[in-house]
Amino acid sequence: MGWAVMSGVALPILMVYPLGVLLYGTLLGSEHARQQTQRSLRESEERYRNAFLTSPDSINITRLADGLFREVNDGFVKLMGWSREEVLGRTAPELNLWAHPQDRQRLVEALQRDGFCNNLEAEFVARDGRVLTCLMSAHTMELQGELCILSVTRDISERKAADERINSLAFFDPLTELPNRRLLLDRLKHATAASARSENYGALLFIDLDNFKTLNDTLGHDMGDLLLQQTAQRLVGCVREGDTVARLGGDEFVLLLEALSDNAQDAARGAEAVGEKILAALNQPYQLAGFTGHSSPSIGATLFANHEGSLEDLLKRADLAMYQAKEAGRNTLRFFEPEMQAAVTTRAALESDLRKAVQAGEFVLHYQAQVDRDGAITGVEALLRWQHRERGRVSPAMFIPLAESTGLILPIGHWVLQTACAQLHAWSQQPGLDTLDIAVNVSARQFYQPDFVAQVLAILAHTGADPSRLKLELTESLLVSNIEDVITKMHQLKAVGVGFSLDDFGTGYSSLSYLKRLPLDQLKIDQSFVRDILTDPNDAAIAKMVIALAGSLGLGVIAEGVETLPQREFLAMQGCHAYQGYLFGKPIPADALEQLVKTA
Repeated sequence: MGWAVMSGVALPILMVYPLGVLLYGTLLGSEHARQQTQRSLRESEERYRNAFLTSPDSINITRLADGLFREVNDGFVKLMGWSREEVLGRTAPELNLWAHPQDRQRLVEALQRDGFCNNLEAEFVARDGRVLTCLMSAHTMELQGELCILSVTRDISERKAADERINSLAFFDPLTELPNRRLLLDRLKHATAASARSENYGALLFIDLDNFKTLNDTLGHDMGDLLLQQTAQRLVGCVREGDTVARLGGDEFVLLLEALSDNAQDAARGAEAVGEKILAALNQPYQLAGFTGHSSPSIGATLFANHEGSLEDLLKRADLAMYQAKEAGRNTLRFFEPEMQAAVTTRAALESDLRKAVQAGEFVLHYQAQVDRDGAITGVEALLRWQHRERGRVSPAMFIPLAESTGLILPIGHWVLQTACAQLHAWSQQPGLDTLDIAVNVSARQFYQPDFVAQVLAILAHTGADPSRLKLELTESLLVSNIEDVITKMHQLKAVGVGFSLDDFGTGYSSLSYLKRLPLDQLKIDQSFVRDILTDPNDAAIAKMVIALAGSLGLGVIAEGVETLPQREFLAMQGCHAYQGYLFGKPIPADALEQLVKTA
């Protein structure tokens, strides 16, 4: 019975006990898991808190309702300069953190609308007054039952400054801080488009300082830079706030005047008024670190409305007008005229043909006789002629300046010298012609070449010409600069027998002190003084002076442009040694000159 009783009690116990043990174990396991979870949460929270506090970025948590700071990290303290204790419980406006309150408003609106805001650029004011450009991202979050804003801010001030420096270098002139050519063309593009839409005229003014190079060479580049900076300031003061003053480089500036008028004449008057202000402003003396400098502008202007050409064409028009201002005497304003463009087109075509002529051998030399007081031909001047395949004879007055400006004078001048020396050698083999001298004109650009002396010596050696029969005619413009180099080269050539004549004497600015140092053989009286020598007392006085000066220096003298017998007789009475001009013959080919010598 006992067992039966026990069995009746034990069976349930035996059945429940394992379940109890299992349940107890489960309860123990759940408690362990809960503790593990809590420990993990604490560790995770600690990690996030450490990350929050030690992040190099500025991180803060503010209450959305009133903007009170709930938490800030070390990055915030370092960036803004406020301690954690000074910030918590206060708002950004109380600390004057936002440089522009509208930036905070943009942030709040984005958060209310989207719940987040990414890469908002804003400026903040640090405790020490520095204005910081920052990039901010933020999102809303719940903290202890309150809706808050978590903001991450990164200082991009240095990057922003670097970007601005790069932008400045790309679009602004570093010396004057004016827009450069690139920015000017960009603004001109928008201006021409706006002009076409509104049918309002705009204008371009191209400005070049007349004597800047002289001042720069005389006072130095530092003074030149000061003058350019002051010029820039004066130009800015001559225009409206919306206009553009740009520096193209060197001493060239361009003004872009927009929306002057819908009437061309009124627009022209407006541009002219600005030009007159510029003339007045730039003619005032410049104070340059203890020196007083003077300059004046040549201004070219062109209007635009519905412009269909390129922007460069528009600039070129103003540039052409500027050169017209220079030719008109400088320190003045000229407007572009269509005739200028026609002249430019003609010049461009002539330049193209000139380049082809060098390759095609279209040049020839003609020779004009030079005679002594007895009328005997003692020498000739070699004169370049261009027989164009379509245009016919092209005047030297047209193509020589073009050759000078393009640099083509160098290969052309080399050809002239080589051809003349070859002719000199050929004549040296013929009785009656073997005593002739040949005078060859040498341009300043040609003479300034570092290897000019070597070129002449090589040509003499190659052709076999007698150096003592070669005379190089130099112009006074050669003596304006590099005088020591000129004298050295002349002495080197003089040492082998080459002679020198100073051409067009009296028309330039050569110093008498230079004349004493130059190893010259002859002075040449320019034809502009000979033409009216019998009727103009000034021309007669200059001719007498040149002849007397040549005599005092022991030099020969020759007068060019002698066309009448009375002119020759007057010059002879003054002691002139030689003559050249139509009275004795025009420039003619070599074979015709040979016949002239033989029949003289």
